[in-house]
Amino acid sequence: MKALFVSLILTCTVFMATAQNTAVDKLTTSYIGVKNALVGSNATLAKTRSTELLAALSAPVKGLQPAQQKLLTTYLDKLKFDSRHISETTLIDHQREHFASLSKNMYSLLSGLKLNSTTVYQQYCPMKKAAWLSESEDIRNPYYGDVMLECGKVTATLKGAK
Repeated sequence: MKALFVSLILTCTVFMATAQNTAVDKLTTSYIGVKNALVGSNATLAKTRSTELLAALSAPVKGLQPAQQKLLTTYLDKLKFDSRHISETTLIDHQREHFASLSKNMYSLLSGLKLNSTTVYQQYCPMKKAAWLSESEDIRNPYYGDVMLECGKVTATLKGAK
């Protein structure tokens, strides 16, 4: 009976961790979509991808520990603010302004939650003096697009949770 109880608790824990990772992965994937649209200097696509990110930010993330929930609450309104601004315009310079703040807050959230299932790289543009997150170590600068596509460097790595 004791073994069955322990097994049940372990199964529930794995299920909750999977649900958390799925929600965090959706946020990360949606954010990367915004970043890639800005890399391509495609303001219309950035607007669409930011709308998707806003929807992902509005979905509940269940099963977080109290400290993780507090962290999420701390950054959620900030992330929604910038996502909303990006989604309401096709002015690429304005989108990129909000993307800098969005990226800073997304890094703080992901590095604190430690629930992303894939490795994410924080990269930094010295010309813009701003960072962003990428799914690859290859530099593809969202602040300048084709003008300075490879300007930047990797400054941190968020390993995927196991």
